[in-house]
Amino acid sequence: MQEKNMAKVGFIGLGIMGAPMAGHILAGGNELYVYDIKPAPAALTDAGAKVCASGAEVAKNADIIITMVPDTPHVESALFGENGIAAGLSKGKIVVDMSSISPMATKEFAKKINALGCEYIDAPVSGGEVGAKAATLTIMCGGSEETFNKVKPLFELMGKNITLVGGNGDGQTTKVANQIIVALNIQAVSEALLFASKAGADPAKVRQALMGGFANSRILEVHGERMVKRTFNPGFRIELHQKDLNLALQGAKAMGVSLPNTATTQELMNACAANGMSGLDHSALCQAIELMSNHKIAQ
Repeated sequence: MQEKNMAKVGFIGLGIMGAPMAGHILAGGNELYVYDIKPAPAALTDAGAKVCASGAEVAKNADIIITMVPDTPHVESALFGENGIAAGLSKGKIVVDMSSISPMATKEFAKKINALGCEYIDAPVSGGEVGAKAATLTIMCGGSEETFNKVKPLFELMGKNITLVGGNGDGQTTKVANQIIVALNIQAVSEALLFASKAGADPAKVRQALMGGFANSRILEVHGERMVKRTFNPGFRIELHQKDLNLALQGAKAMGVSLPNTATTQELMNACAANGMSGLDHSALCQAIELMSNHKIAQ
């Protein structure tokens, strides 16, 4: 039965998220073909991943091709650039984009892939590096139910909360909504802990007390600890969250809706970037508020 379920899978983008995600697919007994502009991690090649010279080569060898790259232009290049995925596709194959990119662009990418006789699923993830390594990612999918069911066994190797939201683009829309909530929660935790610290209370103990009440959240638990302990090594970089909030604000403008707090939080991230913090974890957003207040959460 296990042999029957084995798939030929391609994975493009072996960064901080992609490498562990690809590793789970390989550990699940699947045949794995990989490509990245950087050398593939030894952990993957040692475990049997086959390194390809281009996205086209990956697509020729695999039946399901996954992309996990930083932004909309990178996905477009991976799909339709020279020696990209589209050049190696044949009818019946499935392209799965697990990057976090523009919902509008995603719909156009899907149409182009469909025109080649292939299926397309957008399946962005939430959970960061920790979730990628632990295979506990939340995966938000857009595509047909039939195609989703074909790919779901692979999703189950990488995540826990897997939802088909709707058609192509709806997965990306869900991810943008997720990033709005996460960003605004980081801002709220930052302000609360800074307020407590400036008032003379121990921010670590304040956080501990709040975790037992209605204000508790994963952001307070995980990122609140980062703020107190000053551990801003990236799980999810500020520059990537800036990109996601930009997608939210672009979409809001196109639809004629107002997202005032999203805009404010984006400006705080811009302030972090202006002070050389683009590569830090998004919990370092608190440092923008600290700069304005001339006070650090942890002294």
